[in-house]
Amino acid sequence: MEEDLLAIQAHLTDRDHVLLGWLAEHGVLTSFQIAHALYPSLDFAQRRLRALCQTKKVLGRFRPFRAEGGTFPYHYVLSQKGTDVVAAQRGDPVPRRDQARQRRWHLTSRANLPHLLGVNGFFTDLAGYARTHPEAALERWWPAARFTTMGGFAEPGDPPTLLIRIPKVRPDGHGIFTERERRVPFYLEHDTGTEPLPVLVDKLDAYEDLAVATGRVYPVLFWLHSSLRERHLHQRLTDARIRHPVATAARDRAARMNPAEAIWWLHGRPGPLQRLTQLPASAPAAAD
Repeated sequence: MEEDLLAIQAHLTDRDHVLLGWLAEHGVLTSFQIAHALYPSLDFAQRRLRALCQTKKVLGRFRPFRAEGGTFPYHYVLSQKGTDVVAAQRGDPVPRRDQARQRRWHLTSRANLPHLLGVNGFFTDLAGYARTHPEAALERWWPAARFTTMGGFAEPGDPPTLLIRIPKVRPDGHGIFTERERRVPFYLEHDTGTEPLPVLVDKLDAYEDLAVATGRVYPVLFWLHSSLRERHLHQRLTDARIRHPVATAARDRAARMNPAEAIWWLHGRPGPLQRLTQLPASAPAAAD
């Protein structure tokens, strides 16, 4: 088995390893998301993805059922060989023989697969922007699953007490994005319009508690499905006198624009829409 893994790894590129790592941490990506984030063209990406599926056998793929007809793009996941390769690269224990099959079943049957793909699409959009803009970089992309474990919010240098803390907040993702020496860490809340607005506002109490515990104030980004909902949310934030930095963008308003660009409405701050790296972040929680 070890020789087989070494033979596979010898034919994988750095870009392949990035993709395998993303799928290990974030579960599933579509062919369009992968192409935008990592490749110069969709055709180039599709050729490589076919090779990784059919020849290297480190990926699997599926197409979800579409009730209204037509087809979805291929959705890519790790195969068992891909799972083994990632574990070997990271020095993790040997995976169970059915791990990839079980995970694929979980991903294909989950009711909130569109939500997961929406979150992953947000981050692959940032990665695609960084790929075509040398002055930009997606430095960190942490999945929601990380924050269900003890120490999920801890960063290097944090005190041991933070390593065992499990705050009540569950962001859909955490990232750090840089552009032209400006750097912003953030938490993402990907909204599909199913939760009442008071629920979104109430989440910010837990983010305040997290800021006090960590000494880090990171903006919360609400990635909303409509501009009407966005306006109503800002009114709710005003009524609740929210002080934690919050920025919103509506996918219908920001169509064909990238999350790195000037699409962010920073709550409580008059003026034009902000670029992602213009949002305030990293102020010590004790500063107030």
